[in-house]
Amino acid sequence: MDRIANLIRKYELLTGPSTPTGVIDESGARIYLQSLKKHDGTAFCIGTLNGKKSLYLFSDRPLPTDFEGAFHASQGLHMLGCKLSWENYLVLKDIFPYLEPRSLRERRTTFGCGDRLGLATPGHLRAVRQYAASPVLAQQSIRELTLTNRNYRGVVADAAFLVFQEDYQEGYGADGDHLKTIDDIDIALDAGMPMITLDLTEVMSPAPAEWSDAKIGEGFEKLETSIKNIVLDAYSGKSFPAGDHVISFSETEVKRCALMYWRALEFSEAVDRHLQDRRGAAYDLEISIDETTAPTVPAHHFFIARELGRRNVVVNSLAPRFIGEFQKGIDYIGDLSDFEDQFKVHSAIARENGNYKISIHSGSDKFSAYPAIGIHTAHRLHLKTAGTSWLEALRTITKADPSLYRLIHTKAFEHFGEATKLYHITADLSKIPPLDETPDSELGEFLKLVESRQLLHITYGGLLNDPDIRDRFFSTLARFEELHYETVATHMRRHLELLGVEMSGSL
Repeated sequence: MDRIANLIRKYELLTGPSTPTGVIDESGARIYLQSLKKHDGTAFCIGTLNGKKSLYLFSDRPLPTDFEGAFHASQGLHMLGCKLSWENYLVLKDIFPYLEPRSLRERRTTFGCGDRLGLATPGHLRAVRQYAASPVLAQQSIRELTLTNRNYRGVVADAAFLVFQEDYQEGYGADGDHLKTIDDIDIALDAGMPMITLDLTEVMSPAPAEWSDAKIGEGFEKLETSIKNIVLDAYSGKSFPAGDHVISFSETEVKRCALMYWRALEFSEAVDRHLQDRRGAAYDLEISIDETTAPTVPAHHFFIARELGRRNVVVNSLAPRFIGEFQKGIDYIGDLSDFEDQFKVHSAIARENGNYKISIHSGSDKFSAYPAIGIHTAHRLHLKTAGTSWLEALRTITKADPSLYRLIHTKAFEHFGEATKLYHITADLSKIPPLDETPDSELGEFLKLVESRQLLHITYGGLLNDPDIRDRFFSTLARFEELHYETVATHMRRHLELLGVEMSGSL
């Protein structure tokens, strides 16, 4: 720790200005000057020593005793080197409250920055802080946690310490993504995550979408009389405006909606009440109905929105399943004109039924669709990204350690079969050019090709747990940290720019 102490003395960090910028990097020690903050006579900063990042406290007087760390004294300087742990995060956020994730319900444009590595937050922030958008930084699903051997407390702490490193004080969200049970929701809430993405897949009934009128009638008769009366009185034979469009319900379609969604609506209401009990009004509930094989037709979206409103469910955002395909890590697949025509209606339904945000799942890299999405939502939207930041880490590896990228690329084929059990993609791997015929200078081209992007996108779990890859991968990103940050930031700026989000101003 002497090297960190020497930098503190050399650059007079204890007595100097509290808002410097840049990085001091000398003799294997690094201090992130933007993180330098002072409170009650103690200075705090993020630093790196021998490749290991820590929180450092230093003062010319006794230090706070609430932090867990290694004490060091040198020439009148008291120092504490602290792990970037959940326990130390809890103490730090009480001193600097902006480190705690918050509800972004009142923010117009929110940008989901899933980070499977816990390293990309500075890149996300460098992009987002240039635009009128608010980041949801700690965003992970149970599936991602399982594949990366992480947990929600670690995800939040990783994001918070990097928020501290980058001195981002405008407020950020944290999203327990695609949660299906109250038990899983409570794990996310216990980690301080204010946003819950409620995945209704297991409580929806998709089968009636394909039933005949007769079978719909038979199924509907089995519902409780009170349910039948509510939906028939409210919707059967009626039409409703949605912007310039009209949503009409036949008796059969009303019955179909009741059979498909009623149980999911009741569960949504129960979850909303649970969130209110746990967090008061400081939560963001997203309703996800996108994990289906068939697109959400506008009439069904309208039915869901109206019924959630009737139950007084506080919806922050809702994710329909759009026409075409929103596959992982690649551009939109489908007819853009058809997509835009239907997306207009979805946006109008959201606007006129509580003005919740339309949420775009698997939203990264849909560059051809972004202009229409931005226009028709008027940027009242939530865009959810995750795997694209992992791919930008791999892009960094192609430049920093080409031989490591070659190993990752080769092993991705070994993990592909298992990964396809968890992720739906349509990549034809035979279209990927031979690796041994590709020079190091062109390895980045694999991060542009649809097939290799998808191969690499979905095999992250196997790759990150591969003993030949893991330590070398993380140490390389640590050594080429600035390249990694700027690679991520450049990619994310493209998303926000094509969505038409205004440059920094009012959130």
